[in-house]
Amino acid sequence: MTAADGTVPTSMRREGDYLVIDWSDGTIARLSWKMLRDACPCAGCREERDKPADPFRILKPQELVPLAPVAMPKVGRYAYKIVWSDGHDAGIFTLEHLRELSRRTTGELS
Repeated sequence: MTAADGTVPTSMRREGDYLVIDWSDGTIARLSWKMLRDACPCAGCREERDKPADPFRILKPQELVPLAPVAMPKVGRYAYKIVWSDGHDAGIFTLEHLRELSRRTTGELS
């Protein structure tokens, strides 16, 4: 599994509210679970992000419980899927997407 820039994750681990990724170039990224959920690449989440916020929307009971990852299986040799405590699991986080999110948190410029 390789990101577009040739780097690979050498380890990935959960540390509290963060996914910590050690990249082969020595970069260590701490991605918050909230950031990952907000950056979910699935069509439903992208569509939801494009809508204007509805200040009168009534929250569903599952939206009142803090979200947490329950699993993060590999998808082929190029991505990971995060399964969330609310059952959402449609987002496929490619290595390229994880690398871009890592750059944002470490201040790297591409």
